[in-house]
Amino acid sequence: MSVQKSYYEASLAEYSNHQEAIALLKQYRPYLEMIPSLRRPHESVITIPLPIVRLRNSVSTNPQATQLPCDVVIIMCDPEWKVKTGAEIFIFIHRPHEDFSDLLGRWRQTQVLLNQDYEWLMPPRHSHVLSEGGNTIYPLFVVFSETSQRIQRGLIGAELPFIISSLYEEELEIKS
Repeated sequence: MSVQKSYYEASLAEYSNHQEAIALLKQYRPYLEMIPSLRRPHESVITIPLPIVRLRNSVSTNPQATQLPCDVVIIMCDPEWKVKTGAEIFIFIHRPHEDFSDLLGRWRQTQVLLNQDYEWLMPPRHSHVLSEGGNTIYPLFVVFSETSQRIQRGLIGAELPFIISSLYEEELEIKS
């Protein structure tokens, strides 16, 4: 069975919200521990769905805006100083008809793009936050129970963290 587009869309919509992004990180504890303050999560976590960065390279004097191939980025922010911390978590949701090489390729493309100076195009509510690129980028893959075992084995073999989402199952129960 293949992944349904509605599973992807539901996951993208959910993880675009900072509270749901934190719930996602609770499923992978090493990343949850990167959040500066769980007492003030709305000030500590910025989520950007289908993120755009402004790439600055030494060849061109004009920074170029580029959409990253990830689905959501989670940016950590110090709630006291209102500045971005060094850790950035990139969420890659398994898309319909996407095989392992496509999914892994999106992560690799993100690594290549961010191997230069960049700054985030921030949502209006967070436009005041210093948005220079981070020190370390971390991937997190979201797959579904319908996701091919080959993809899960590939992620394990590549030593990349993933969680198996059950969001769509909850939606189906609500509709029933």
